[in-house]
Amino acid sequence: MKTRVAMLFGGKSVEHEVSVITGIQALLSMDTDKYDVIPVYMTKSNDMYVGDDIGKIESYKDIDGLLKRSQRVIMVNEKDQVRLVAYPPKKLGRNPEIDIDVAFPAVHGTNVEDGALQGYLKTIGIPFVGCDVTASAVGMDKYIMKMILKEAGVPVLDAKAYTLSDYAEMDIMLAGIEKTFGYPVIIKPVNLGSSVGISVARSKAELASSIDEAFRYATKVLVEHAITNLREINCSVLGDENEAEASECEEPLHTKDILSYEDKYVKNSKGGGSKGMASVSRKIPADLTPEKREEVRALAVRSFKALGCNGVSRIDFMIDDDDGKLYFNEINTIPGSLAFYLWEPLGVSYKELLDRMIRLSLKRVRTEQNLTFTFDTNILNSASFGGSKGGKL
Repeated sequence: MKTRVAMLFGGKSVEHEVSVITGIQALLSMDTDKYDVIPVYMTKSNDMYVGDDIGKIESYKDIDGLLKRSQRVIMVNEKDQVRLVAYPPKKLGRNPEIDIDVAFPAVHGTNVEDGALQGYLKTIGIPFVGCDVTASAVGMDKYIMKMILKEAGVPVLDAKAYTLSDYAEMDIMLAGIEKTFGYPVIIKPVNLGSSVGISVARSKAELASSIDEAFRYATKVLVEHAITNLREINCSVLGDENEAEASECEEPLHTKDILSYEDKYVKNSKGGGSKGMASVSRKIPADLTPEKREEVRALAVRSFKALGCNGVSRIDFMIDDDDGKLYFNEINTIPGSLAFYLWEPLGVSYKELLDRMIRLSLKRVRTEQNLTFTFDTNILNSASFGGSKGGKL
């Protein structure tokens, strides 16, 4: 019997459209001899829909029309079997129910990649592909992630996080940044991907504008020194916190100081439609010495394990060409296009990559089944809330 996989994509995120591309790319590359795949589109309100056209990329030119001819569903667990059930249920006629064995989140950004969706899936009781709740949340918060990796001895640039209370006193915030970092600096929303809201500032005026832009997308922003003579190198990792391996390395090419959203998804899509991160201009393999290539790959695996990741991630590194030092920049726990293009040079097809990701999710379930999540106690039998001030347990 084939394993039934719910491929989830979309969601309430500024990276919604990118996720649709990633999800449908994965859908079309699955091993259909082993898996029955049900595409599940999540709207920008996080409502789930299934239907004959949900897995067709051309349908998303008219999303309102797509939803009218599709069926909204919710996940329901009945006797340890999770189903996609029509919602609201029809009063007349048959209500479709689709049994699923595994959920495959192909989502990006806040509200979906940051542990929120993973927590929902864990609560429902469905095995899911990719990082667990904790690793997903940590991987999305650039500041917390840096603190954990710094403790683990992974080289990261010093950074500082600023909140809305800091933003309310802009003059003090600007002065503090200038004193701590000088120029140039890079400003990032603390919990977004796809280069949304990220910019480099070289003056006080640019800094104020960059901070305004970053706070459009997040309630906390990260500031760090911007490397002037920068090379960006990316590497993917596949595995879990116990065993993992690195892909080939790439060097993405970009038009400005940083790889922008336009570089990633728009620049190379004209005329043929965007293919997500698979269409970015890049050098594969990156032009690195054998020693530097292995340094990148080893640090990628080390970082992946330190964050407790699972499935496939892409880790973005920075090389300061002035001194050759390598720094961890950020991790994408669900990378655009699932970074399949970094595995093909090593002989791992997209089909095989997806299969291994699913098998890793099922391995995690088997491991967790050996843990104890209940504790026999009679504490409720002796509990009392009597008395004017209540009782103590």
